[in-house]
Amino acid sequence: MVKKSVLAAALVAAAALTLSACGGSDNDGKKPIADVSMETKTKAATVLDVPFTKPNLVLTDTHGKKYDLREKTKGKPTLIYFGYTECPDVCPLIMSNIAIAKKSLPEADRDKLQVVFVTTDPERDTPSSLGSWLKSQDPAFIGLTGDFPTIQAGARQIGIGIDAPKKEKDGTVISMHGSQVMAFSPKTDKGYALYSEDTTPDDYAKDLPKIIKGEKP
Repeated sequence: MVKKSVLAAALVAAAALTLSACGGSDNDGKKPIADVSMETKTKAATVLDVPFTKPNLVLTDTHGKKYDLREKTKGKPTLIYFGYTECPDVCPLIMSNIAIAKKSLPEADRDKLQVVFVTTDPERDTPSSLGSWLKSQDPAFIGLTGDFPTIQAGARQIGIGIDAPKKEKDGTVISMHGSQVMAFSPKTDKGYALYSEDTTPDDYAKDLPKIIKGEKP
């Protein structure tokens, strides 16, 4: 574990505050799993001075086909979010907010933007069920599933913690996960901006044109 900077600790602490009822940390309050530095905080985005490399993830898309995240999204503006379809509130809200903001973009920009939803509950989120859920948000959204260890390792690569789904005493299944959306630049393929669950459609609408161009939001 590398030494954490003060700003890194502040960012991780801030991220922890955004964890929802369906989200959480996979390290039970221990030291942060990633070394992150915060360059500046705008109204909506946290811009990182040390961006993340795009996760090395090969999963299955909603059509049941192999999907290499790095290969498929190379050179494209990309938003990545880890969540699950049975989430009662935060996950559908975040995806809906992005979908609403995307509609405000010119058609050419809408076609460029890649929005990737990676399930944290792969046992229940099959390609078919994941595809049906995302279609109600935006048919162009990309849904990925696979084995949990692979998904968890991919999330860790960008500093997002997730736990394996657990069944509660009342029978409900909870998937604990970080609730941040990470934006990747089409110029560098690096993850350089984080958005919390509090980001509104207007916030995204303001920042997406810059993200699509590879500019700082």
